[in-house]
Amino acid sequence: MKTLSSDFSKAVSVGRPPNIQKLFPNSKALIVSGKFIDLAMIKKGNSICMAANGRNAFVIRGALKAAQRANSALIIEIARSEGGASAYCAVNYWNIARIVDAFCNELKITIPVVLHADHYGIKSKDDIPGAKVEIPTIFEAGITSIAIDASHLPDDQNLLTNLELNSLIPKWSGLETEIGEIKGKLGLSTKDEALFLIQGLNAHDIFPNWIALNNGTVHGLEASGKGIQVDLTREIHKALEPYLVSGAQHGTSGNSSKRIMEIAERTNTTKANVATALQMISWGLEVNDDGNAALDSNGNFIKVHDQGVTEDIWAKMVAYADEQGWKGGNFKKLNLPFENKLLGLTENIRQRMETRVESFVYNMLVNVFNAQDTADVAIETILEANSFDPGPKTKRIENPAEWTPEKIIERATFIESDKGPEGDFED
Repeated sequence: MKTLSSDFSKAVSVGRPPNIQKLFPNSKALIVSGKFIDLAMIKKGNSICMAANGRNAFVIRGALKAAQRANSALIIEIARSEGGASAYCAVNYWNIARIVDAFCNELKITIPVVLHADHYGIKSKDDIPGAKVEIPTIFEAGITSIAIDASHLPDDQNLLTNLELNSLIPKWSGLETEIGEIKGKLGLSTKDEALFLIQGLNAHDIFPNWIALNNGTVHGLEASGKGIQVDLTREIHKALEPYLVSGAQHGTSGNSSKRIMEIAERTNTTKANVATALQMISWGLEVNDDGNAALDSNGNFIKVHDQGVTEDIWAKMVAYADEQGWKGGNFKKLNLPFENKLLGLTENIRQRMETRVESFVYNMLVNVFNAQDTADVAIETILEANSFDPGPKTKRIENPAEWTPEKIIERATFIESDKGPEGDFED
């Protein structure tokens, strides 16, 4: 199954949102709203779109090539910690659109691609004034979907923050919201928390495409614990069905393919983030089925000979990490100081970095996420809408008079939840 070239051209003509049209008037890249990808996964059924964290150029190129081969829609994302104002990656909120657009045109990519600002984190009221300045700038730079993550805050402040910032987000944009920081088995999300957030948003005519939960997984490397709790996820998604919000699965590293397949089959998840595994694969490290980089007997990462970066560059990366005191998951901080060094490697080395990512992503898309041929479904959805905005999936159910700021604060006092310990759980 493959979309006709005439349908693709029409989708490019009508399906690209205003910011993308303005930035890239002559582009043939089909960069679209996250709404279309969510709808496409729902239409196919039991299908999840990979949200590949584009921590480096090689991950982005490899993921695009894999999605093209699989004829799958794709989300390329970067989180605020990865690519915000205090980034540890060279790819960021303000250049990711230009990078992806250029690669799509160079590689002749004809699948729909979403540019998602993941985990736009709000940790206190003090972050809100800056967010009001910054959020419009990332849409000006080409973002087409965003996750407002105020999950660090109490439930009432999470909802109120989402309400306060929503006017800054274009109506056509994909939208993700979140309850519960991603803390593994600690501070698990509850059905009451999820309903509180989604009902409160619904009362104010805000209809997120996705909700992210703390359903038992973590960001980064995770070799212990139960991982994603499928039954909990299913229970919460079932409670949210009247509001037609899909699930976003964070922290897939540390979870087997079998468990991810179960998430696709048994829950309403249509988006799953893959980050750490792709970074490690691009560098040439040994990665197991759970997406975790393997360790030797001394607890060090295992570099596969003649895969990923050169042995010389890897030795320099390890030495740099040692100098900084970086261990395990903190190797992610190598992205920024080494991106240009990696881009300066010979073509055959760069190619093998991309190819390694491509192989991993292709297998995930086809054999785990059930995303093959969702590109056609997404393009079909764009053509049906004949617009860059398909509109909301649902309508208002809740009474806004019952969800005033005062009543939100009062309602929150009746929610039983355990937010887990304080700490830095970002990735």
